[in-house]
Amino acid sequence: MLPAAYQVPAAVVLLAGGFLACFLGYRMFKVVLAVFGFIIGALAASSVFGATDTTPMVIAAIVGGIAGGALLLAAYFVGVALVGAGIGALLVNVVWTQIEGDPHPAVVILFSIAGAVVATWLQRYVIILGTAFGGAWTLLVGGLAMMGDSGPLKAAAAGDVWVAYPLNPAPGMRWLPWAWFGIGVLGTLVQMRWTGGDRGRIGKAAAKPNKKKPPTKE
Repeated sequence: MLPAAYQVPAAVVLLAGGFLACFLGYRMFKVVLAVFGFIIGALAASSVFGATDTTPMVIAAIVGGIAGGALLLAAYFVGVALVGAGIGALLVNVVWTQIEGDPHPAVVILFSIAGAVVATWLQRYVIILGTAFGGAWTLLVGGLAMMGDSGPLKAAAAGDVWVAYPLNPAPGMRWLPWAWFGIGVLGTLVQMRWTGGDRGRIGKAAAKPNKKKPPTKE
């Protein structure tokens, strides 16, 4: 995890990135990919060092964040498929845990592939859903950390499951899944109604109406 002096700035990044993704995810998809790539890369790189190795940890977080952001930006269109794969994996976990515990890895892989395929055809809606709910969870984790709860940042750095999997909250935080669902739905509605842009695939220009020239007089 990051040293205590850097936990508030990290919480600010999580809070800002979560808000951006939740309510402006489709319109600013490239920026969202870069922000989340930076967060993932920074957490992965900084976890290599111990809590006392402040300078190497901070350097590793910065380098890892830049690399992660650049990687997701380079995989711009692949990122759309990854969002769909993530939604597919989440759905199968939600359904399966209500029946008989954790799903078989093969089932998760199958649903992830199906989600990636669907995402390529329904890019706008998949991006809106993925960014709204992903941003909502990041917003909650950053908000908790900003209010003085160091648990989310410690858990994120340690790879605790409740940070990566909202439906398995930490003890005493059973309200989190409901807050996540509510904020995710709100973000989806905001994007669908106001900030989600025109219908169609990402990067597809809206068709311009044909203007007929008035007949010339001979």
